[in-house]
Amino acid sequence: MTKPAYILRRRRGRAGIGPYAEVAGAPAVLDGTVTLPRPHPHDVFIALASLAVGLLLWSYGLYLAADRVFEQRWAALVPLVVMAAAESARRTAPRTALVVGTAAVVGDQFTNGNLATVLMFSDVVYAAVVYGTPAQARRIPYTTALVTVGITVVFLVWWQNAVALLVGVLSGIVSFLPAVTGSVVRNHREAAEAARLRAGQTALLAEMDRAQAVAAERARMARELHDVVANHLSAIAIHSTAALSLDDPDTTRRSLTVIRENSVAGLAEMRRLIGLLRESGAEAGPAATATLAGLDALVAQARASGAASGLRFALDDARRDGPGLPAPVELAAYRIVQESLTNALKHAAPGEVRVALARAGGALTVEVTSPYGERPGPRAPGSGAGLVGMRERVALLGGSLEAGRAADGGPGAVWRVRAELPVDASEEEPA
Repeated sequence: MTKPAYILRRRRGRAGIGPYAEVAGAPAVLDGTVTLPRPHPHDVFIALASLAVGLLLWSYGLYLAADRVFEQRWAALVPLVVMAAAESARRTAPRTALVVGTAAVVGDQFTNGNLATVLMFSDVVYAAVVYGTPAQARRIPYTTALVTVGITVVFLVWWQNAVALLVGVLSGIVSFLPAVTGSVVRNHREAAEAARLRAGQTALLAEMDRAQAVAAERARMARELHDVVANHLSAIAIHSTAALSLDDPDTTRRSLTVIRENSVAGLAEMRRLIGLLRESGAEAGPAATATLAGLDALVAQARASGAASGLRFALDDARRDGPGLPAPVELAAYRIVQESLTNALKHAAPGEVRVALARAGGALTVEVTSPYGERPGPRAPGSGAGLVGMRERVALLGGSLEAGRAADGGPGAVWRVRAELPVDASEEEPA
């Protein structure tokens, strides 16, 4: 499938890693016409400086050898100029520069020779390994090694003296040594780039972990604030509404008493939470957490708050004596009961609210049932965050939670919240 003529495709790579320099444009293909990239300014400077040195050596008659095929003085300038042109493209077109430079250095051997031409060829070989493609960077060192060995063997057979070994060493210095040096530099650059990428990925993962930790901590704080304060605020809302709607001094006094008790308790819980948030991790002492030992007081408080609404509360703790529960399990069970009692105060119809706890089969079962139906008198609005918080608590412990109507229709319908919290035997505390 052919591409539209107006699409310009351009490849880019990093200096020292890809076939194209980071700061130079790559060959562009427009309407099937290949446009060579603009040489890098540093490469142009190196080429001009090397050309100037070569011209200076040529002007003083400093040649590498004499008695060559082309003995004309100007002949050495042709490979010099061609090599300078190849040097200017050492970074933007390393493969082309290597091909042209190889032809120039071979042609230089048929003239009196110029040292600048040979040195520029060494730099072109080095640049071809550093800036070329990965395949090119792998092949050039092996190719130059084979060429060096071949030149040494040929001259040994031809001359049959030690001078052939010197020629082989010089050819290795000119071609093989720059290729190996370029390979080492390229490997170091690739390793540094890989380390930079790994560091960036590590920093990104650390930032993601930090964001997740912050989100988890905010969710935990939201659950704690809701579970701790919602119970007191719900009682305050219900009894304040009753005090305002009923013109009965006794009812008003009882409602104001409940309001005051819940206000004081709510403020105390808020001060405790704020104190925990203000203290640093190093200075914060062990914080008292809610346990199932406080269920009697929790049910008694709910009994006092719900008496005016016709609610009765009962606690049935059927746990057998044994090792103590892990702290996270006790806290989750306490908060589930607390939130369920709060919901009963806000929504339950007159009747009995029963809290039942049992432990069997490596799990703690918490069940709270309340009458389901139309509720007379004042009621507090709900936000739905309580059920969400309960589900999150149970999910963190790997348990299960069911909440909904346990019977359909009729006055016997109840709302049931049932949670099963797994208990790891290795985390049990001594009784």
